Amino acid sequence: MSIVSVEVRNKTGQTGMSDLPSGAQAYSLRYCSRKTWNLVCTSSRLRPMTKTGAGLSPASGDMSAEEFRRFGHELIDWIAKYFERIEDLPVLSQIEPGDLKAQLPQSPPASGESMQQIIADVDRLIVPALTHWSHPSFFAYFATSTSAPGIFGELLSAAFDNKAMLWRTSPASTELEEVTLDWLRQMMGLDAGYTGMIYDTASVSSMHAIAAAREGVELRIREEGMSGRSDLPLLRVYTSEQAHSSIEKGVITLGLGQRGLRKIPTDAAFRMDAKALADAIEEDKQNGYVPFCIVATVGTTSTSSIDPVAEIIPIGEKHAMWLHVDAAYAGSAAVVPELRHILKGSERADSVAVNPHKWLFTPFDLSVLYCRHMDLLRRAFSLVPEYLRTPEQDNVRSGSDYGIQLGRRFRALKLWMIIRYFGHEGLAARIREHCRLAKVFASWVEESADWELMAPVPLALVCFRARPRLDSVDESESNARLDVLNEAIMHGVNATGKALLSHTKLNDKITLRLSVGNIRTTEKHVRQVWELLNEQLELLSQRS
Repeated sequence: MSIVSVEVRNKTGQTGMSDLPSGAQAYSLRYCSRKTWNLVCTSSRLRPMTKTGAGLSPASGDMSAEEFRRFGHELIDWIAKYFERIEDLPVLSQIEPGDLKAQLPQSPPASGESMQQIIADVDRLIVPALTHWSHPSFFAYFATSTSAPGIFGELLSAAFDNKAMLWRTSPASTELEEVTLDWLRQMMGLDAGYTGMIYDTASVSSMHAIAAAREGVELRIREEGMSGRSDLPLLRVYTSEQAHSSIEKGVITLGLGQRGLRKIPTDAAFRMDAKALADAIEEDKQNGYVPFCIVATVGTTSTSSIDPVAEIIPIGEKHAMWLHVDAAYAGSAAVVPELRHILKGSERADSVAVNPHKWLFTPFDLSVLYCRHMDLLRRAFSLVPEYLRTPEQDNVRSGSDYGIQLGRRFRALKLWMIIRYFGHEGLAARIREHCRLAKVFASWVEESADWELMAPVPLALVCFRARPRLDSVDESESNARLDVLNEAIMHGVNATGKALLSHTKLNDKITLRLSVGNIRTTEKHVRQVWELLNEQLELLSQRS
């Protein structure tokens, strides 16, 4: 076998060396040449690679400590360089569907390959196929990013490889989770009545909250199920039209069916209409249904709107209903003292979900469910077979009692390291700056005659669209043409590789979204995307 040392340069003219297996040389040259943004191969030379070379797996056992240190240092250095050069990479992957699969062998290797070759293939194959969520010009969806202490936490978690199903199987994971989530609770200004549990995503956190709420209805659903029962009325969950689709998926998964979810209209600011909610609950009770859970959203996906939780609380209390607050995105902003008002009313909610992996610079995945009624959550999910019984089980908390998973990752470690490294003030300062950058961008939109804001900007998400003057067309035709124009502008910006935006529909109009949330994003990046947007607007206007 041979290794090809390939001299490469990127589109800015920077050069370097990359090691490739000889069989990949022809494809690499062809692939590089057709992607102007990718590494461009300029020359190559062959050198032998023997089976006994460094980096190959031993005959038995794991990699040696010496090799582990060597490649560990190399990978940390690679990651550091990745962050240093990330702005030179296209935010959105530029490959076509099937490109990566075409470069991968159809069968697994019969014998081990060298770590040098594997790491080289990360550069050659994986990086071009990535959409770079850690890019400072990633403004799509909810912009997120990892951080160095979080990466270290993931590294240690992988090394420890704990399965935190019981306290006994991972005392460190269980107790660190309790302490770390209590720190976060204090930082967010939530009261001591909440106990936190870590899940993977808000989809799962919210589903567990609804399951606990259902358990509180006292209809023996855990024991007897829901199917085939003539004595079980229709159970209803209520949320706004702007709620995340995961709420509906959770309702489906729990067997309540789409009929079991009622979506409440929103006001002009895209917040749940509290009066419409009250009327819907009264109507359903008159029809013999059982309203049992309300899901309010603090930071909706489309607009980051904040439902009036304080107005919703008394409605739920009147009917003895569970109130769950989905604060997956915006909850993190409550660590900023002057933004803590976004959770007003949540102090009386039954549960609150927040995702540190969205806006607390925590590597995906880590979602937190704060719950007041851990007894109901445990009653919904606890199942302890003989082989999981331990002497201390009545005096400790075991994570498997509070969810559908048995084994649980040591996720708390990375959040603990992040909170310790940045501190409360450091985390608040970064979120505060992101909100400032969003307000700056929104001010440019408001000052321009060619653009308009489509929703309020309470935090770090701006919803906007191009609205140049269109002569001699009615409103319907104007909206249709503006939809086409804005979609084309978004795709044009994304195709440059210099920034990434996403969209939604508000009042049936295509709306562009710019989300600021990356730890590396500065005003320079926000200014650049504004310039790209205006360049695309001018270009498309000239063509039309």
